[in-house]
Order: sequence, then C-alpha cells, then structure tokens
Amino acid sequence: MKYTGPKFKLCRREQSNIFGSQKYNVKKNRNLPGQHGGAMQRSSEYWKLLRNKQLLKRTYLLTERQFARIVKDIAAKISKNKWISHDIALYQSLESRFDCIVYRAGFAKSIMQARQMVNHAHFTLNGVKHNIPSTFLKPGDKISIKTKLQDSTLYNDILTNLKVKAPSRIKIDKNSHSIEVLSLPQIWEVWLSADLLKTIEFYARA
Repeated sequence: MKYTGPKFKLCRREQSNIFGSQKYNVKKNRNLPGQHGGAMQRSSEYWKLLRNKQLLKRTYLLTERQFARIVKDIAAKISKNKWISHDIALYQSLESRFDCIVYRAGFAKSIMQARQMVNHAHFTLNGVKHNIPSTFLKPGDKISIKTKLQDSTLYNDILTNLKVKAPSRIKIDKNSHSIEVLSLPQIWEVWLSADLLKTIEFYARA
C-alpha cells in the first residue's frame, strides 16, 4: 500500500533524513514516532535487518510489494543472467528507474517530486510520451522535457539553477532539455545510508 502520511514521520522512524531536505532533518526531533516511541527500540538481529530494509525501501519511496519484487525477483534474475553479485544487481535496478534518474539528474528536488513529474507526463522517453516512474532505463535511453513545458517557470528555474553533480552515467544537455543514460549505475556513485547485502539477507530469512 502506498504511504500517504507525513514524510517526517518516516524519517523519525528510521532516524535518517531520507528525503534530503532540511525540513526532514531528524536532529530536530530524535524521538521515535508514536506514544510509546521511546520503548520501540530493539536489539535483535532481525529488528536491525528490518530497519535497514525499511530505510532502503523508503529512500526510493517504494511500496513493500514493489520493493520485494525488485529484491527477490528482478535483481535476483539480473544477478544470475549477467553474472554479477545480487547487491550490484539490486543497486542497478533501483537506480535505473525512470523517476530516480530524473531525480539524480537534478530535474527534481526529491524523489517525490520526480515521481509526480513523471506521473503527470512531463517527459518523453526516446521521443514518446511516458508516465510510468517504475520503468527501468538502459544505456542509450533519452529523457526530454515535453516541448510545451520547456519554457515553463518550473523548468526554467530548475535548469538555470542546476547545481547537482549528476553521476557520470547521466549526461545532461540544458540546451535540449534532456537527460541521456550513458551506462549502468555503479554501486559507488551514490552513497546510501542502508546496507544492500543486509536487505537481501532480510528477504532470504523471511
């Protein structure tokens, strides 16, 4: 089920600024959410694995069903077919999503905004209107802002003030208002606060 509650509550739950913005800075409130939040801490190995899994899932704003499918089915299949480790396959799957690439390129301030933009069909994929955030992109794919939106205040401001250092696998062309995928994600390009191997271990135990 899609989470529609307060985003800061998720950050407090995981004790991490999942969404990057200062308004989600957990230093403002270190208490866990809920009436008995302070008593919810656990020290068991399962609890630690669960919290790590939840943190990674919420970093990409995925539902449990979406996330479990990526970990157990999609990434596992990629790992087997391409002879790469499961954690690298998982990272590539998460970072190759349409909404994630829009966010990494700096065309959105958060993964939430990127997903909303894609859902509202603000972009074309290889010249065709596309509004599915979960689409996995591959090298050679090109995302472009729709022509009628290129002169909008929103995207003019974004491109004018673009200061995000995008991963080397992404090429940004401000003149054509586009993003090109050059290569598959490398596991060292973006720092994650969750452990990929522990996430895989959690589902292996389940």
